[in-house]
Amino acid sequence: MTHPPASHPVVGKFDTFEHIYRTAPVNQPQVAYSVLKVAEMVNSQHLVGMSTEVKRAAILMALETAGAEPKDILQDAMLRQRALNDYEEMQQKILQDFETAKAEDNRNIQAELDRITSEYMARVQANVDEVARHQDNFRAWQKSKQQEMHTIAEASSYCAISEISGSGISVMIERAAAGGRR
Repeated sequence: MTHPPASHPVVGKFDTFEHIYRTAPVNQPQVAYSVLKVAEMVNSQHLVGMSTEVKRAAILMALETAGAEPKDILQDAMLRQRALNDYEEMQQKILQDFETAKAEDNRNIQAELDRITSEYMARVQANVDEVARHQDNFRAWQKSKQQEMHTIAEASSYCAISEISGSGISVMIERAAAGGRR
């Protein structure tokens, strides 16, 4: 089984966010502070417990001191979100293509299973039919045997001595024949 090149997206394998940003169609501008740096600043232990307005003022003061423009930070945020959305769309397409391929594979497997099941059911039915045919033949033979036994018993009755004549000899021969069937 061959594997796709490393640059080719694979179902269930996701790039890091940094890789997504770095390889986005629109490159991130080179700014002193990115929106991710601002996120670090917002979560700094120095700002824990402060109100949103105090945090905002501290962040804006730090950006001004560093010479970073808030509009550059907002543009960086927009570009990163676009890169993440584009990557998500690509991953969604990859997943849909994967689902489509697996659904087709499942249809093929089901068709093969149905074909094989049909073949085996035909074989089972042929076996059932063959057994029924042999049972019918055996019952027909048993009927013929009964007729043959009756013919033998009747003919034997004419050969018997007078004390055991008539239907008595027929019963005796039929009992003897039945006794040998055990």
